[in-house]
Amino acid sequence: MGYDCVVMVKQVPDTKAVTAKAMKEDGTVNRAALPAIFNPEDMNALETALEIKDQYGGTVTVVTMGPPAAFEILRESLFRGADRAILISDRRAAASDTLATSYILSCAVKQLPKVDLVLCGRQAIDGDTAQVGPQIAEKLDFPQVTYLEKLVEINGKHAVIKRNVGNGWELVKTSLPALVTVIDTANLPRPSAAKRMMKYKKARGYAEIVKEIAGDRDPQDPAIKSQIDAKVSELKTKGLFLEQWNLDDIKADLQWCGRDGSPTKVHRIQSVVLKGAGHQQFASTDEGMRNLVHLLIEDHTIG
Repeated sequence: MGYDCVVMVKQVPDTKAVTAKAMKEDGTVNRAALPAIFNPEDMNALETALEIKDQYGGTVTVVTMGPPAAFEILRESLFRGADRAILISDRRAAASDTLATSYILSCAVKQLPKVDLVLCGRQAIDGDTAQVGPQIAEKLDFPQVTYLEKLVEINGKHAVIKRNVGNGWELVKTSLPALVTVIDTANLPRPSAAKRMMKYKKARGYAEIVKEIAGDRDPQDPAIKSQIDAKVSELKTKGLFLEQWNLDDIKADLQWCGRDGSPTKVHRIQSVVLKGAGHQQFASTDEGMRNLVHLLIEDHTIG
């Protein structure tokens, strides 16, 4: 018996490369100023789904919400073993907080024919709220188990999960379908498979195709549109077309999306400026090394 898993993934700014330009004046993240990466614990969630597929069969569908640049982590998911990849991209979803984001993602899950497990990383490194997974479960009316460290058993309509509660562990039995959030100690995400990289490196979504073919030209121009349609048809035939859904496709109520559906408001923004401390140079000589060791002993760094 196979299990159909849906994994929620997110492209996030690399918080190790934060600069003074990381925030906009309205309190939203300036994503263009930071390099984007695959949210780390979402990789653990993806690995958990792939392990279920390896052992029991079934499918792994990866869903993300964001701008067309997020197609990159969808390709990365396919490289690792996912079967299907979907981007939810719509300007009307901009500035969504966790409440609006979870609503939009829950609407996407409802469009899928069969779901046994929804897996999310415990939290994203850009927001650190750990709210989206549990909120999706609430909107889907799924039982939820947070902080999965090990999937002990999955059998028909039930799963047994070992969850880390900080100072110990719990074994929890849940009915399926269910939603689980996965922590970073659950597994070691597998690397991309060379054969799958060769297969899916040319996979593209509609927005990417439009950009590559039209550039600055009007994509509705008959000649250009014909090229776009031909490329879409070619990629679909080869199984290389990445799905892109908007809010209408997932039948979302717009009053619960974007800024209108986000009760979270920015009260104030505080800029933190990181300044380098003073430094002292030591010559690469015996005398210089003696002076360095002496200073470290005086500061109680060593000794």
